[in-house]
Amino acid sequence: MLRALARVDLAAIERNCAELARVAAPAALCAVVKADGYGHGAAQAARAAQAGGAPWLAVATAEEAAGLRAERIEGPLLVMGSLSEPELTVALRARADVVVWREEQVAALAAHPDADGAGVHVKLDTGMGRLGTRDGDEATRTAAAVAAAPRLRLAGLMTHFATADDDPEFAREQLARFLAWAGAIRARHGDLLLHAANSAATLGIPESRLGMVRCGIAVYGMDPFGVDPAAHRLGPALELRSYLAEVKPIAPGESAGYGRRFVAGAPTWIGTVPIGYADGVRRALSNNCEVLVGGRRVPVAGTISMDNLTVDLGPEPPERGAEVVLIGAQGGERVPAEEWARRLGTINYEISCGIGRRVPREYVRGTPS
Repeated sequence: MLRALARVDLAAIERNCAELARVAAPAALCAVVKADGYGHGAAQAARAAQAGGAPWLAVATAEEAAGLRAERIEGPLLVMGSLSEPELTVALRARADVVVWREEQVAALAAHPDADGAGVHVKLDTGMGRLGTRDGDEATRTAAAVAAAPRLRLAGLMTHFATADDDPEFAREQLARFLAWAGAIRARHGDLLLHAANSAATLGIPESRLGMVRCGIAVYGMDPFGVDPAAHRLGPALELRSYLAEVKPIAPGESAGYGRRFVAGAPTWIGTVPIGYADGVRRALSNNCEVLVGGRRVPVAGTISMDNLTVDLGPEPPERGAEVVLIGAQGGERVPAEEWARRLGTINYEISCGIGRRVPREYVRGTPS
């Protein structure tokens, strides 16, 4: 048995994309596969997303775009992040669409030797406060500059919601600002692709779906609202597994882990699981988490270290080598990524992205018994 394993169900990603495509229709689905597919594996997730009905893919960096093309993944691809001059070269050679919001960006792009036919999306910042310009006039001039450049193609107009998961009214205000601006641009430059919705907006704000939706977390079967993906007909694609490397008795007053943060109050058995914070099991889950062993929940006991954690198995322990599920299902029990996120005061995105590179990924179609 492997020390640690992240098992990724590609069929789940396909099903999630089919559901998102159904919900979004007639808008097109763009599957966001940045950050190594939110920790699931970018190329594998991209192929599964395309098979599930996502005609578009999106990433954050030029290198991510080049990585997908190196894996022979074709189809429309959007780099959503900012691009330095060398990064722009990488993105254009990967035949990716790019995002601009200032006229000087258009000038640099139009002069680039690899820019022939490049698709360009203009971004208006309607309230996120990150990339894009908040100046509608500047965004309009930028779109006009793209349209006037003979080697460029004005492909789309976009914005990004700040609060679609917890304040839909502010997202609707953003949408109204975006549509007022985009409508004027389309009147001048034709039927451009409009896109604004992320996973939460796709599921919760139907009027935001426009021509395309950009879904990330929902593609992987996690709830953008941080509660229950099943409520949206989504299924988690990732499970994190390990095993009991050691099982030993512990007497009252004896401890486990750094700092003696677990001291037994009664006779019990302690199991050592060879996975730790270097693998993505955050130290803040010490004494603050449960894992599955033999189809039942058992608590993490003591401090999570870099390479190991310990669990309180109770008075009747399983044998050494028994499988441990940290995220996922076993028997009738499940520990979802959303549970870890609640305990850590964070979001499920950070949970899957945080699973370390030294944890191998295994790709399956359907969860093995």
